[in-house]
Amino acid sequence: MSAIRHVLTLSCPNRPGIVAAVSTFLFEAGANIAEAQQYDDAETTRFFARIVFDHPRGVPDEAALRAGLAPIAERFAMRWALRDLADKPRVMLLVSKFDHCLADILYRWRIGELPMVPSAIVSNHPRETFAHLDFADIPFHHLPVTKQTKLEQEAAIWALVQETRSELVILARYMQVLSDGLAAKLVGRCINIHHSFLPGFKGARPYHQAHARGVKLIGATAHYVTADLDEGPIIEQDVERVTHRDSPDDLVRNGRDIERRVLSRALRWVLESRVILNGSKTVVFS
Repeated sequence: MSAIRHVLTLSCPNRPGIVAAVSTFLFEAGANIAEAQQYDDAETTRFFARIVFDHPRGVPDEAALRAGLAPIAERFAMRWALRDLADKPRVMLLVSKFDHCLADILYRWRIGELPMVPSAIVSNHPRETFAHLDFADIPFHHLPVTKQTKLEQEAAIWALVQETRSELVILARYMQVLSDGLAAKLVGRCINIHHSFLPGFKGARPYHQAHARGVKLIGATAHYVTADLDEGPIIEQDVERVTHRDSPDDLVRNGRDIERRVLSRALRWVLESRVILNGSKTVVFS
């Protein structure tokens, strides 16, 4: 079997014949379906699918695949994407002072768990803040920000996204709220990790608020960034139980662990084309 694999993701209004049309085309194109997952959302009457296929007959003609899929997509009003799984998306990482999520992502990238190309690390804090981290050859950009310079700083971030051809932007505990303008430019390709199991305690010192209320669960949420603060489509969440014996420092420590694993899982699933937007929600083929 050829080592080349493509992944096709699609969503469209549900109607008979979608799977038959796609699978027939792939068969006639000489492709072999290795994985297939689908979901019919009864509430929205939309159909979602993720199909991984390889090419036993040799090297595929990707342009021909796209040309053949286009009329099928038009017939069923599909939103679709096709990519070679060997192509690693370019990912920009934004971080502030707390670097536990950044360190975890870099470690998982180095051991091959996250199939991506880090295009840049951007922070509103200087490089010395992360002196203990090895950034290797990843370009680092210090872009300080104040209330007065926020628009100029975000313009610099957007310029970097374009210059580095970044396909994803990860807010790895980047403690600045993106403006509506930048959020709109990054819609569908910017992921944030929120230090709560949303909806939850908002504002400053969330773990201290949670402690004061005697919570029994703490958690974290990875979601797409939208103009509505912390209201974007959720990709992944996780929680841990806590008790009256846990101090705010205990909650912070446990929270860091949850944030790391939730963000890394969400990032890996997006890199593997397992996440499809469904209005204000997501379909995750995990």
